[in-house]
Amino acid sequence: MLKQGLQQKLLQKLSPLQIQTIKLLELPTLELEQRIKKELEENPVLDEVPDNDDIEDAQGGTISLSDYSVDDQIPSYKLYTNNQGKDLQPQYNTFSVKESFHQSLLTQLGYSQLGTREKTIAAFIIGSLDDDGYLRRDLDSLSDDIIFRQGIETNENELELILKKIQEFEPVGIGARDLRECLLLQIRSDQESENQKLAEKILEEHFQEFTKKHYQKIMSRLSISEEQLRGAIEEIVRLNPRPGGQIDDSYAEQAQQVVPDFILEFKDGELIMSMPRFSVPELKVNKRYADMLLSSANSDRAGKEAATFVKQKLDSAKWFIEAIRQRHNTLSNTMNAIIDFQREFFIEGDETKLRPMVLKNIAEKTHLDISTISRVVNCKYIQTHFGIYPLKYFFSEGLMTDSGEEVSTREIKNILAESIDVEDKKKPLTDEELVFVLHAKGYNVARRTVAKYREQLNIPIARLRKEL
Repeated sequence: MLKQGLQQKLLQKLSPLQIQTIKLLELPTLELEQRIKKELEENPVLDEVPDNDDIEDAQGGTISLSDYSVDDQIPSYKLYTNNQGKDLQPQYNTFSVKESFHQSLLTQLGYSQLGTREKTIAAFIIGSLDDDGYLRRDLDSLSDDIIFRQGIETNENELELILKKIQEFEPVGIGARDLRECLLLQIRSDQESENQKLAEKILEEHFQEFTKKHYQKIMSRLSISEEQLRGAIEEIVRLNPRPGGQIDDSYAEQAQQVVPDFILEFKDGELIMSMPRFSVPELKVNKRYADMLLSSANSDRAGKEAATFVKQKLDSAKWFIEAIRQRHNTLSNTMNAIIDFQREFFIEGDETKLRPMVLKNIAEKTHLDISTISRVVNCKYIQTHFGIYPLKYFFSEGLMTDSGEEVSTREIKNILAESIDVEDKKKPLTDEELVFVLHAKGYNVARRTVAKYREQLNIPIARLRKEL
């Protein structure tokens, strides 16, 4: 109960404008369009500025609430906010990309029998899955986030039940907390057979021995023959350890339209970034409702209630318009900082020119919080003269070479994967030997770093790479 109280206290410290801005920061362009349309439908005070509107209201210019007061309770601020202006030529490209497993899961969630509350929680869990389809976060921290972000109080038991429902979705293995659970979800969904039952038993009771290829121990403890073990292993090795990263063909054929949130052009030796507005409308406050507020201010009780209602809608409109403006400025500042940091890459498109960059680097350049940068980067794309990239692509850790130069971990991982590709499979390289290979190429890395990168590349240890 103490934890929930603290979460509610945290929520109370955030202003409506801050909450609105946080929510809008994460939205890519297409979702922002839908969010604005929804707000226009729900708030009669908000109006869309016509294309030929020239910043002044047709009936009298900008409106100030200082002219409209109800018992002096309404703050003075301008109702009209110029939302940065529309593009003169809103031309843009859409890009067809394969549907991610996140999108396919949300589609399946829409057809599920879960209630509205459970679907909201399930969608949050789905959004927390990593690119391989695993849930790497513990349920306790997820419950905290759901309280803060969705205003829904939940607990580990409820999250566990909803996660089990998600684990029933396709592709099988999604939502597992670790590799063992992922493989078990898949093997349990297979048609029952002797090999299937034995494979499940091995994964349940002897997973560590299996991963280390201690086959004699497994045969002894289960009293099975080498032929039986081989049959069970054949069942296991065909399973998919990365269900999120390797969507099957039925999902790969589906596509979504990705609209870039930023467009970067290279003209006359200069990098020029723009934020195409597409069909995101400019917003203003409807003057008719402000007039209604004025006329109702000194009226009867019903009039005052109507005025209070309009005041609430005016406040909501103000916060929404200001949040849109702050979102635009924050995205622009963040993207310009990324471009400045990765200037050489954006000029040539050469991956080796990517500098090691973490969220903290951009937070320091923009004087924004790391969590804000994370929200900006989430689900955003930039169109360059050499391709379209998710913003997450540009972030990685970094190391120093022997010559003292910083290199991206992406570059080191490429060298590591290439070294393993050309190794003698009868005598595969151990992590210690890979350290010497990388040192010979000028990359000064520790054995534990090699092991970490190898695991991130889903490359097994040397003993498991050995071929007869």
